[in-house]
Amino acid sequence: MLKKKLLSVLLATTMVASLAGCGGDTGSSETAPATEAPATEAADSGADEAADTSDAEPEKTDETADASSDKTTLTWAIWDKESTPYWTAMADAYMEANPNVTIDMVDLGSSDYMTVLATELSGDGSDFDVVTIKDVPGYATLVQKNAIVALDDKISADGVDLSLYNGATDQVTVDGKLYELPFRNDFWVLYYNKDIFDKAGVEYPSNDMTWEEYDKLARSVTDTTFGSQVYGSHYHTWRSTVGLIGCLDGKHSIIDGEYSFMKPYYEMVLNQEKDGVCRSYSDLKTEELHYSAAFSSGDTAMMNMGSWYISTLISNLASGEYDSSLCGNWGIVKYPHADGVEAGSTLGTITGLSVTSATDIPDQAWDFVRWASGKEGAEVMASTGNFPAIMTDEVVNTIKSLDGFPQDENSIEALNVSNLYLEVPYAENVSEINSVLDTYHSMIMGGEISVDDGISKMNEEIAPLVSK
Repeated sequence: MLKKKLLSVLLATTMVASLAGCGGDTGSSETAPATEAPATEAADSGADEAADTSDAEPEKTDETADASSDKTTLTWAIWDKESTPYWTAMADAYMEANPNVTIDMVDLGSSDYMTVLATELSGDGSDFDVVTIKDVPGYATLVQKNAIVALDDKISADGVDLSLYNGATDQVTVDGKLYELPFRNDFWVLYYNKDIFDKAGVEYPSNDMTWEEYDKLARSVTDTTFGSQVYGSHYHTWRSTVGLIGCLDGKHSIIDGEYSFMKPYYEMVLNQEKDGVCRSYSDLKTEELHYSAAFSSGDTAMMNMGSWYISTLISNLASGEYDSSLCGNWGIVKYPHADGVEAGSTLGTITGLSVTSATDIPDQAWDFVRWASGKEGAEVMASTGNFPAIMTDEVVNTIKSLDGFPQDENSIEALNVSNLYLEVPYAENVSEINSVLDTYHSMIMGGEISVDDGISKMNEEIAPLVSK
């Protein structure tokens, strides 16, 4: 495991990736395991580089990969290499453990990564052995194009314990087959400003709150006095901050085709808006207020957001970009839950790895996927300030030891997830489903349509997509 001193250096670099946006799809490519910087040129040059490397290498086969005296090159599709330190950290650690392997990372950029990747894999001449899966809609496309292979036989042969992924792999299983293994996971927690609670004389949030208790707590610390407003809660404009709360019971998801389960949460947030408990959706859209600015301003008591924001908070407070007198005394707790649901149940996104159908070295490609998505890869991920898909005790200890991570027991315990429900589970038409849900989310939150009418339109337009 890398030294703690290195963790702080790498963590500062991850801030760029954390602020930028989504690596896994959050309902509309909203949230952020990776950067979103446009990189069409990088994608083109990366593809050319891969081709040049392939021409220079002898043909890769598993026979040569297994021969310790021979070198083999593993070509891996990624995005935003320069601003995302875990790519290099993962590759270097694997190559150190496997000195006969060289990993050639090809940066396809983040903005259209899955589209570019699908194009790269569409012909017979692809040089990629391993590809990173950024989101579920893109994963669905690659599965349907037979561009990636099922991993079930390898998983069984090597005894990979899928229970370590807290149910995430079940939600990307296609007709009983699994085509990716996650190596990164971002899950939702509740951030809170301890100073606001201290000033109000109200107890901090707990790791076991229902949404009703959360609503009551948010109202108890709200101050609507003009000029000294304190907002008890904050919801970014993404659909995932409101509509997906209903998926936490483990019985519903966005691919159901019937969405009445979202109604109580839309009503909760709209009532909070009306009562001044949170900023209005319309104001956030007009002002283009980013969630990081809302929390760092010091007038937001609680905010539901993904775990990627932890590194942003730590880095920006350390650099002085955030005023520590406004938001320096912060903590996290587990996501609130519905009645009867286990505490620690939360929403999440995964970033996965797949073996391509075109690779000439499937065994070597699988070995890297197995390693990166397993406990060894998890420790490397944690050392860069990012959350791996497997949260072992060692990983939790690494993350909580990062300089700037809150040391109260609740914040440390909040790192332990009991059930992870993907914001976007696998479905053939998931991209179209996302689009419809996004449209009516915006209309409901913007006051253009009632909650009941918006949900009726969701049901009406998505039912045919689900039945295909």
